[in-house]
Amino acid sequence: MICLDRVWAVVLRQIYLLRGSWARVVPLFAWVSVNVVLWGFTSRYFESISATGMGLLPTLLGATLLWNYFDRVMHGVTTAFLEDVWSRNFLNLFSSPLTTGEYVLGLVLTCFFTSTLGLLMMVAIAAWGFGLTWTGDIVALGGFLAITLAFGIALGIMASAMVLRLGPAAEWFVWPVPALLSPFVGVFYPQRVLPTWMQAVAKVLPPTYVFENMRAMMSGAPWSMTDLVVGLCLSAGYVVLGMLVFSAVHRSVLRSGLLARYSAEGAS
Repeated sequence: MICLDRVWAVVLRQIYLLRGSWARVVPLFAWVSVNVVLWGFTSRYFESISATGMGLLPTLLGATLLWNYFDRVMHGVTTAFLEDVWSRNFLNLFSSPLTTGEYVLGLVLTCFFTSTLGLLMMVAIAAWGFGLTWTGDIVALGGFLAITLAFGIALGIMASAMVLRLGPAAEWFVWPVPALLSPFVGVFYPQRVLPTWMQAVAKVLPPTYVFENMRAMMSGAPWSMTDLVVGLCLSAGYVVLGMLVFSAVHRSVLRSGLLARYSAEGAS
């Protein structure tokens, strides 16, 4: 049984960490702002030389917004977990009645709040600086955001499980994950340009369905409800899988005694 008071306690701890350190608050807005400005000007250049009917500015800038949102969500979940690892506070949390599910849910809610702030900042900059407007189908846009959010949460939970199992030094495997996935999901180009084996991998990655349909919508073509449902189902499945993996890893490190390394000064 999930206790919302304990979930809120995890969220409140993350809020206090953010409130007490500008070094944690500034990255919520700084990097996403830089990315939007960078790709905004890049998109504007492509728009000026494009002879096609597709608007490159909304297409590329929209893809940048969604992919950065995914990046922020995934890294937000993992960073919130790593805050407890870095401060060697992880064992203290579980000396309380806090359950694994409540802990993960608290991290997810915190990440949703901070990532959504970053998304709003990106949208505001894109609208003010480059005239990007969201006039597409609200169902499609809501589905795109839901798929991106859920998949980011799922990968964030799985990445946290990897660090929990392999030790704090494994955090360096976490940061490149979005960059490694971006060639497969076709953030800035259609799937048809990929080799067959990469297209096969792309079909099991939910963001693939987001960017393919976003490009269709931006070019005036109909988007696919089937793709949207497939993407949502895949994302939900990954979230469930992530929760199962994290719970299993937590039980494993608890039984084996590996959990103790999170209180050691020289953990590695």
